[in-house]
Amino acid sequence: MASLTEHEPDGEHQTKKATASGWIGSALEYYDFFIYATAAALIFPQIFFPKGDPKTAIVASLATYGVGYVARPIGAFFLGHWGDTHGRKNVLVLCMFLMGFSTIAVGLLPTYDQVGLWAPAMLVVLRLIQGFAVAGEISGASSMIMEHAPFGRRGFFSSFTLQGVQAGQILAAAVFLPLAHYMEPEAFNRWGWRIPFLLSFVVIVAGYIIRREVHETPAFTEVEAKATVVKAPMVQAVTESWRDMLRVVCMALMNVIPVVTSIFGAAYAVQPGYGIGFSKDVYLWIPVAGNILAVIVIPFVGNLSDKIGRRPPIIVGALASGLLSFAYLYAISIKNVPLAVCMSLLMWGIVYQGYNAVFPSFFPELFPTRTRVSAMAISQNLGTLVTAMLPAVFTAVAPPGADNIPLVVGSITLAATALAALAAFSARETYRVHMHDLGNPNALPVKKAEYDRMRKHSVANSQSFKSFT
Repeated sequence: MASLTEHEPDGEHQTKKATASGWIGSALEYYDFFIYATAAALIFPQIFFPKGDPKTAIVASLATYGVGYVARPIGAFFLGHWGDTHGRKNVLVLCMFLMGFSTIAVGLLPTYDQVGLWAPAMLVVLRLIQGFAVAGEISGASSMIMEHAPFGRRGFFSSFTLQGVQAGQILAAAVFLPLAHYMEPEAFNRWGWRIPFLLSFVVIVAGYIIRREVHETPAFTEVEAKATVVKAPMVQAVTESWRDMLRVVCMALMNVIPVVTSIFGAAYAVQPGYGIGFSKDVYLWIPVAGNILAVIVIPFVGNLSDKIGRRPPIIVGALASGLLSFAYLYAISIKNVPLAVCMSLLMWGIVYQGYNAVFPSFFPELFPTRTRVSAMAISQNLGTLVTAMLPAVFTAVAPPGADNIPLVVGSITLAATALAALAAFSARETYRVHMHDLGNPNALPVKKAEYDRMRKHSVANSQSFKSFT
C-alpha cells in the first residue's frame, strides 16, 4: 500500500462521522430551503401578493423562489473562500446558523393584507439570506466527506450528501402534508403554514451538535500544515481550473429536473390560474414519493460510480430525465394523478439520480484541495442560478390556459439536460485518481487492476468499520 501513503493524505479519516454529519446537516439545511420552495408554489401567491391577478401572483411568488439562487453565487464566493482558508468544518457550521435564523424569520413575517408591499420586500430579503447560506452547504459537505473517504469509495460515501438533501425535501413536504390535509384552508393560509418555518429552530440546535464532533479533513489539514493555503482561492481557481468550472456550471443545469418536478409542477398542478385542479395534499405526495425512492437509489448509484466511473451515470441520467419531463408534464395536463406519480418516480426518483448521486464526488474531484470548495461552490451555484429563473420563464412562455405547456416546458428542460450531458462527456474521468493528484488535468489514473484491488481493500475495511473513527 505504498502508493496510498504516497498519494493519499496522512491523518485521521473520520469516514463515518463525516458522512453522518454531511447527511444530517444537508437534510436539516435543505429542509429549510425547500419548505420555502413548497410554500412559494402552494401558499405565498395567496398571502404575500395582490389577489387581483392569479397569474401575476404565481409569477411573482416563483420569482422570489428564484431570488434565493441570485444570492448563491455571492454566498459561494464568500463561503467558498471561508471553506478553503478556514476549513470545511467551520464553513458548514456558519451555513447552518445563517440558514436557520433566516428561515425562522420567514415564519414570523406579516402578510400582504397586513403591511402591503413590505411583505414581499421582506420575503425577498430573507430569501436572499437563505440563498447566501445554502451556497456553501453542498460544496462544503461534499468536500468534507470526499476528503475523509477511503480511496475507491469516494463516490459511495459522497453520495450521502445528496441523500441527505433528498431526505430534507421529504421532511419539508411531509411537514406540509398533515397541515394541508387536516387544517381548514383559511386557518392554514392564516397561520398553519408558519409552523414548518418556526420548527427550523431544531436545525440550529441539531446542526451545531452534529457538526462540532467532526474534525477537519486530512487533506485540508495537510495543506494548512504545509502553509499552502491560498489567500485568494477564487482567483486561483478561475486561473487554474476555469475549464472545469465551466463544465460544472453546465452540469449544474441538471437542477432543472427538480425545478420542473417540485416547483413549476406544483404551480401547474394546484394553482387556480392553471385550472388543472390537483388538490394540494394530493400533489404534495408526488415529490415525497420521488424523494423516498431517490433516498434508496442514491447509494447504489454512488457505489456504481466507484466501479464504472463518474461520467456514464451523469450522461445517461441527464438525457433520460430530460426526455421523461415531457411525459411528466403531459400526465399533469390530462389530470392523471397515477401517471403523474409514476413519471415522477421514474424521472426524479430513479433516472435523475444518475447525476444527483454522482456530482457530490465528481465536482470536488475536478479541483485541487487548496481551491476545491471555492471552485465547486461558485461554478455549481452559477449553474443552479440559471435554472432557478426557469419557473418564472416557464410561466411566461407557457402561461395559464396555454395548450402547449408540456411541449414548451419539456423542450427547454431537455435542452438544459443535453447541455449537462455534453459537459460531462467532455470532462476527464476522476474516480481512479488519487487525492494528491486531483485537479491536475495531466494526472495518470491508477490502473484498473490495481484500483480494483485497492477498492476491495477499502470495501472490506468499510464494511468492518476498521477505517471508521
